[in-house]
Amino acid sequence: MKPKVAFICVHNSCRSQMAEAIGRLYGSEVFDSYSAGTEIKSEINKDAVRVIKKLYNIDISEIQHVKLIDDLPEIDIVIKMGCNVACPFLPSKYEEDWGLEDPTGKSDKEFIKTAKMIEEKVKNLIKRIENKEIEL
Repeated sequence: MKPKVAFICVHNSCRSQMAEAIGRLYGSEVFDSYSAGTEIKSEINKDAVRVIKKLYNIDISEIQHVKLIDDLPEIDIVIKMGCNVACPFLPSKYEEDWGLEDPTGKSDKEFIKTAKMIEEKVKNLIKRIENKEIEL
């Protein structure tokens, strides 16, 4: 059975949504991808939606929605996106913090940079899961 990976941050509107989409795109053979937060906004960040569509041809506004961590199934791996003080807690077998800055309100260049950093980290996570470097 594939492990369940949850990308979490406070609002589940930007970085975690981008990570869920990129995780699904590259990691679907290795893990199931989820995202959630502790407080939700009414919609996914429009800049995140646009940049993910431009870079990966995925419309996250059509296939994903904002969710609370309580809406998730039991999770094996928690990835915190980098929410500093108030990062949510979600029980799991393994957890790490990617420490990504929130690009909300910044230029497309910052969103693209964040997406590319997430892509690199997702690909690294896939390798570590495949190589059994993460104990589950």
